[in-house]
Amino acid sequence: MSEKIKFEKGSGNVFKDLELPDAAELFLKAKLGFAVFQIIEDRELTQTEAAKVLGVKKSVISQLKTGKFNHYNVEQLLTFLNRLNRDVEIRIMPSEDREGQQRVIAV
Repeated sequence: MSEKIKFEKGSGNVFKDLELPDAAELFLKAKLGFAVFQIIEDRELTQTEAAKVLGVKKSVISQLKTGKFNHYNVEQLLTFLNRLNRDVEIRIMPSEDREGQQRVIAV
């Protein structure tokens, strides 16, 4: 009557689960890009206003709003966060018996 649904637990990184090359970098860009997008949305900035704050063309804001974070490198996304009045802290710490990972924790 009720069939068991099969599922596979993800790693937390969809890019890794899809076995894409550079999965860690893609995930990092997605997290940083989403943080930029969320701040723009929270401030209710128009694309023109956001472009002025970030020092970019309006088309860049359009790309950010549609999730095209892979168009930017990590440094650019970090600069966008700084221009949106965010401090960015990078901590390096040991991993426990596993390969290290990159995390973005927004507060």
